[in-house]
Amino acid sequence: MSSPLFIDARAVAAALPWGRLIDALWSAFRNADDTTVPQRLHYSLRDPSEQPAVLLLMPAWHASLGVGTKLMSVFPGNARLGLPSVQGLYVLMDPRNGRPLAVLDGGELTARRTAAASALASRYLSRPDSRCLLMVGTGRLARHLPLAHAQTRPIERVLVWGRSALQAEATAQALTAQGLRAQAVRSLAEAVPQADIVSCATLAAEPLVRGEWLRPGTHLDLVGAFTPAMHETDTRVFARADAVWCDTREGVLSEAGDLLLAIAAGSFSPDRITGDLARLCRGHVAARTDAAHITVFKSVGMALEDLAAARLVVDNHTTDTATP
Repeated sequence: MSSPLFIDARAVAAALPWGRLIDALWSAFRNADDTTVPQRLHYSLRDPSEQPAVLLLMPAWHASLGVGTKLMSVFPGNARLGLPSVQGLYVLMDPRNGRPLAVLDGGELTARRTAAASALASRYLSRPDSRCLLMVGTGRLARHLPLAHAQTRPIERVLVWGRSALQAEATAQALTAQGLRAQAVRSLAEAVPQADIVSCATLAAEPLVRGEWLRPGTHLDLVGAFTPAMHETDTRVFARADAVWCDTREGVLSEAGDLLLAIAAGSFSPDRITGDLARLCRGHVAARTDAAHITVFKSVGMALEDLAAARLVVDNHTTDTATP
């Protein structure tokens, strides 16, 4: 019996070009009914800096994609150590016999599939002429999200905001090196009204983006706030939104701090969720129906995305290694 492949972060990134990854997620969501995706398990930890930390277990299986499980940790205090906050491993097994096929770097897999899911949603929800993107946050995802969004919209300008001006500048430079015209900004209140797409990926516990700053036609991509204690926006965002979409309804209603805060405040109700990513990809309802509408995509992460991405990694990696 052959040993499972071990695919490190660099190889994971190389095997997941944005276009192919976005298309793989589109296909997976269109056929989501064929995949079993139990709700992920959360375990509270505490990191050495005394900030709340989380251990996540995310399984999913499909007859042709495989049987996969992701084991991830989120340690917010890692930022001061120069380490990624999100780290872990993904194990993919043969769906016919359970044989382990590969162990993948979970951090890179998560970052790329998360960014690709946001870009997939943006393909339907943002205005086709969206040219300016504001990146709120400076973590690993901040160097992926603008690149993924640029695959589906003609992004010409990227603004980067972070609590640390130095980190914002470093992120802008990294994006510029990847071919985007990016610059760091100091004021969120001034940057939000300039953006066609606002993408947030932080571990904020207090609202950063305010609804009053959003101009008509904006698409808001909310990636952080994946626990009830996290908040990236105020309740006014959801009160103003013309359409709110999510990766999974069950996930956001149990984990998405922004949405739960708005519901508790009476600014939003669950029946106003327009639909999930599977419904969006199947085209069951119209997505953006007015250029002036404010649209929101709220994600908390889904194991279906990991499974589809891991399958693509293994297939591409196997093909690459077999080529003389």
